[in-house]
Amino acid sequence: MMAIAAPAPQIQSYGENTGAVAGVTPPVPTVTAPVGSLYGSTGLQGGSSANIPDTSKGSAEVKNFKEVPGQDADSSLGVYLDFEGVDEPQPIRGAFGGTDAGPRTFEYEKLNPDLFAAPGTDSGAVPNAVWPLGLSHNRPGASGRAGWARQQNTAVLPNAKDMAGVDMKLEPNAYRELHWHTAGEWSLILKGCVRVAAVNDESQTFTDDLCEGDVWFFPAGVPHSIQAFENGAEFLLVFDQGDFDENGTFLISEMFARTPRSVLSKNFRAPVDAFKNLPANQLYIFNGTPQPKDISKQNTTAPGGFLSGPNGYTFHWSKQKAYEVPGGSVKILDPTTFPVAAKFSAALVTIQPGAMREIHWHPTSDEWDYFIQGSGRATLYAAPSSANTFDFTAGDVGYIPVANAHYVENTGTEDLIFLEVLQASKFSDISVAQWLALTPEQTIIDHLNISSDVIAALPKEKTLLKTGNTNLTEIVESGKAY
Repeated sequence: MMAIAAPAPQIQSYGENTGAVAGVTPPVPTVTAPVGSLYGSTGLQGGSSANIPDTSKGSAEVKNFKEVPGQDADSSLGVYLDFEGVDEPQPIRGAFGGTDAGPRTFEYEKLNPDLFAAPGTDSGAVPNAVWPLGLSHNRPGASGRAGWARQQNTAVLPNAKDMAGVDMKLEPNAYRELHWHTAGEWSLILKGCVRVAAVNDESQTFTDDLCEGDVWFFPAGVPHSIQAFENGAEFLLVFDQGDFDENGTFLISEMFARTPRSVLSKNFRAPVDAFKNLPANQLYIFNGTPQPKDISKQNTTAPGGFLSGPNGYTFHWSKQKAYEVPGGSVKILDPTTFPVAAKFSAALVTIQPGAMREIHWHPTSDEWDYFIQGSGRATLYAAPSSANTFDFTAGDVGYIPVANAHYVENTGTEDLIFLEVLQASKFSDISVAQWLALTPEQTIIDHLNISSDVIAALPKEKTLLKTGNTNLTEIVESGKAY
């Protein structure tokens, strides 16, 4: 029986304009031999009366388009526009903008409505603050489907000068091979469990088992390894160099391959033939032998002893109960409780629908964000008069320069979970609401012309989060967003 060939793979439609555009009317004719010329005649050059176009043909207008709730509201309200309810969103907000006939891929605009139809309060240009890791090159590990890694650094997000990130997956029992970096490595485990091991320059060893929500940190130059347990693991790595490149890691397999075998023999006091079966290629991420569940079987006795407590390279953050406030929860990890990570301060933030991380800025550090679940947006205000609004979904990296005022608002119907990382010895921020509450009332009135009632209601303590309407366009009718 003759097998029927499967249809050729085709990209599915992600919403794009079709029909005549740029002088081409698809579909073009199918021919069996070349026809015509690659170049036009000189008679087509401009300035000739023979080439006056018929302007009644063709149109950049879009008629009978559909607007979404809040799209016709005053642009300065800046309400979130949910374009999922229309097939072809239009870059219109209040009295500003106009229609777009294409070329377009509509899904991009649905994911980034605040770039496509910017709030009226946006001004000037702010460096790009978002990178979807889904657009990063995904490097596979060794043969055998051992895992993969994808990264964000200044090559794709140029303004992220102080931090870079890697999303890495290890399949069951796979290793990230023994290695070291020129950068410090801070990690949050997203899924699964791992065993980590390291040796430092004081002849001390460290081994620990970690699961979802736990953190490790390895200082620059400290060699270490990571092995997944039987269900595999995915984890986020944050490095304290914006131009860090995961492909530039120092690997034990490469070090041995690049060292003369005579030198290896002398250094390790072993016959040359002991090194004849070294890996032909770097291991990077590769499948391994299951580790014993009893960690004591892999705790090597070291001359300098075993690292633990404040000197340990891990923190079981998953066991820290979050600080709960109206609108969600926050928990902080910084050198106060994890001293080995001397410059890494982080907050794991959960924001309920309609709520937001209050308007604030960080006085001493840029902010590197990773969006774990849900969707949100942030407006970055950069001195003296620029502001742009960016949208984020799960798997996106965000980057906010030091002192830029911003908020993070949940724009979805589910909880928004994101990680907020600083290069700082203590997690710190300036709350705008608290600043105003602790400033003489008349000073605020003279500056902003707002009422004393508004000022009196401001909290003198940081609230971290602010609750709000779950319907983000309700303000158009009610005049209140909370």
